[in-house]
Amino acid sequence: MTAVGIDAIEIWTGNLKLDLPGTFAPQKGEDPEKYTKGLGLNASSFPDSYEDIVTMGANAAHRLMERKGLEPDDIGRIDVATESSFDNSKPVSTYVAGCLEQVYDGDFHHANKGERKFACIAGTQSLDDAYNWIRAGRNRGRSALVIATDTALYARGDAGEATQGAGAVAMLISEDPDLVELSAEQGYGSADETDFLKPNQQFPSVDGKRSVQVYLARMREAVEDYESVAGDVHLDDFAYAPFHTPFPGMVRKAALLAYRHVIRNTSVEEELADEIGRQPRAEAFDTDEAYRDALRDYMDSLKETDRYREWYAEAIDPTLSISREVGNWYTGSVHIARASALKEALEDGRDMTDERLLVGSYGSGAQAEIHAETVQDGWEKEIEALNVDEQLAERYDMDWEDYEEIHDAHNHEMDVDVEEFTTPSEEFVFDGWGRMGERKYRYVE
Repeated sequence: MTAVGIDAIEIWTGNLKLDLPGTFAPQKGEDPEKYTKGLGLNASSFPDSYEDIVTMGANAAHRLMERKGLEPDDIGRIDVATESSFDNSKPVSTYVAGCLEQVYDGDFHHANKGERKFACIAGTQSLDDAYNWIRAGRNRGRSALVIATDTALYARGDAGEATQGAGAVAMLISEDPDLVELSAEQGYGSADETDFLKPNQQFPSVDGKRSVQVYLARMREAVEDYESVAGDVHLDDFAYAPFHTPFPGMVRKAALLAYRHVIRNTSVEEELADEIGRQPRAEAFDTDEAYRDALRDYMDSLKETDRYREWYAEAIDPTLSISREVGNWYTGSVHIARASALKEALEDGRDMTDERLLVGSYGSGAQAEIHAETVQDGWEKEIEALNVDEQLAERYDMDWEDYEEIHDAHNHEMDVDVEEFTTPSEEFVFDGWGRMGERKYRYVE
């Protein structure tokens, strides 16, 4: 069977930067380590006044197409995953296609276009759609363009404000991919939850404590469901485990839970028993409360063991390097995690060909998905092509007044004109409003 997966990836980060320990923490009167060590974040990326989800998505897609030597006729499907959409009818993918048609001779009139919404998991769902479209033989030899693009803003003063971010990830889904092959096996954990939602509003309503609980519960269900079709997961099966990363501190919780699940009833659990005991079993306790207390104590001990720390440093920490500098990108976050891991492997000179990744995606509301990916022999060239380090270094570093202005400029309920902080070059930009209130775009040479 011909492999299907991600052939290429490009990242486009917002052109502005908010320094969390240096600018945000002092303004809030808080210890910088609340952000750097607690949340695991150093900075957030923001869109300049001429940037939005369309420009970031189109810029990432354009760079990908140029690098791969593609024309519109090579693309049979454009799916945009976002939870920052500004139109309840017209999909963002049509705007992106319109942008790209400004710089190519051909058009995308025969490409299927759509927009996916399920909070942060929609990017992975769009990958699944493209995979199934190719597997069904409906692609006519063409590839799919999947774009995850979001401006993840919170209301000023909201507890989630420090986790904000903005950027886009564009992925080319093809047969015989150069980056990773997607597994046919998937596992899901899904339930009707109200942990995070936007009922006809721009900024989210969030139950922070509940959101963490739901994230972990759905991830556990997804791992169990994946194992029911793919067999038990073992620690040495996967080189890296990229998780959805609303902020790195959340991944620390998910990774510990996953590790405990994977080592249960294995030699690893037995080897750790002399140090911290065996995992509590519910049947050994008279009450659920006593069991939960024992489980919390075990988890606290487990995360301090050398064995767990070594696994976390090798399989999880490398997935967080980009997220630490950009914040939450909603639909793009798990795809940033994959790129981070492979980027670190490349920098370390590690041969990743035929190595496997265990990818954990999540979206509030709520659903998690677990699937595996096998790294292909063209991965090094694809990761070498990323210029994310240069993008991060070139961002404009905002002071607090700059941040207040740009936040207001991107608030849909405010009519604020803000001078651009950076000068656009070789990129798509927002260019005002059309006769029906539509957003217009142009390419700046």
